[in-house]
Amino acid sequence: MSFKTNRRAVLRGTGALISLPFLESLGHKRFASAAAPTKSPKRVVFLGMGFGVTADRWYPDRNTVGQNYQLPDLLKPLTRHQKDISIIQNLMHRYSADGHSGSTFWLTGANRYEVPGQSFHNSVSVDQVAAEVLGERTRFTSLQLCGRDAGSDGHGPGSSLAWNRFGKPVAGLDTPVAVFHRLFSDDDTPLAERKAALDKQRSVLDTVTENAKSVYRKIGKDDKDKLTEYVQSIREIEVRLSKEEAWLDVEKKKPTSPVREPAESLAGVQEIRMMYDLMVAAMQVDASRVFTYRMPVNSMIQSQGATMTAHSMSHYSEGERRTVSQNRDTGHAKLLAEFIDKLKASKESDGTSLFDNAALTMGTNLSSVHTLTNCPTLIAGGGAGFKQGQHLVMDDARTPLCNLWLSVLHGIGVNVPKHGDSTGRIDELFG
Repeated sequence: MSFKTNRRAVLRGTGALISLPFLESLGHKRFASAAAPTKSPKRVVFLGMGFGVTADRWYPDRNTVGQNYQLPDLLKPLTRHQKDISIIQNLMHRYSADGHSGSTFWLTGANRYEVPGQSFHNSVSVDQVAAEVLGERTRFTSLQLCGRDAGSDGHGPGSSLAWNRFGKPVAGLDTPVAVFHRLFSDDDTPLAERKAALDKQRSVLDTVTENAKSVYRKIGKDDKDKLTEYVQSIREIEVRLSKEEAWLDVEKKKPTSPVREPAESLAGVQEIRMMYDLMVAAMQVDASRVFTYRMPVNSMIQSQGATMTAHSMSHYSEGERRTVSQNRDTGHAKLLAEFIDKLKASKESDGTSLFDNAALTMGTNLSSVHTLTNCPTLIAGGGAGFKQGQHLVMDDARTPLCNLWLSVLHGIGVNVPKHGDSTGRIDELFG
């Protein structure tokens, strides 16, 4: 299909046109039917755990670094994959100040108090930076998954792990059922009706933009800044609608081993396992190449038999709370090992596996209780070209976690100069 600039590539205001910057996603029509690349694509996966880990048991011995380290007992389920994973210590966010937010700033590294007079500020997350490049050719630029936990789940503000270029939260799909239908269910609505619905949404956005333009001349500087941000969010919606239109008449692919529609009742361990299966299926059909998963916390421990909340568990010392905390950590290790098994077993057209081409990170912004130093960080996969099978302890105990995010971006071919408060790449990862 040839690409033609749509009249909606501009937002119409009163007496003026607000031009959108050139965005590849406005030209997705040409990609929808393009031939598959001969080389398997890179993919990134970020798995957020929320309320920390059992810190005195989760990390390997700090005195044993390199490739000859022993996995701690809590991570023993990952033993069969030890040569393909790495654990990094002494990473943190310089501006971390919220001991209840294990996910809000995990992928951004933002300073929530950066803007004077505001109690909350965030910036773009690393997955969305990656999606601007990796998401060009896929139906879904990125996929945000999340659990249904609310309240004291240890994740903090946000509806997923993802934050857009304006520091606003990106909505997530909070059940395996919702993810399944988003990925694989066909819309029976006639094509003409679906196109008409998109045109109607665009018409509404045009009207809103025109009104915003007329209001802009009548308000003060602070309100103008707010209105500018609002118009920017409209631009983002326009881009999304353009991409949806490009894929309207392209049938959704089904994985070679079809995934059954999940039960509505899945929670905790079963939910996480199914979300992992759905991510594998999405990779198999190349529906998306960028994934984040804000994993359930309360339902995770409750599915293992606990009756307390995740917040109560996080204040462990001895006794039941410590047992619940350790069971959670081992549960995550088991589920991750299964996920890696399936990624390794799924072969690409060039003979490599999904795991060979994926850069996967599991972690959180909290190490334990409300501690914001030494963020638990486990990386896996060959997608970023990292030297795996290592235990790394950074010399500086305040090494920016964003140095890892910059390393991931460079490893997958997204050569940005920095991310968040990064000071450079982690050279040890590149051999």
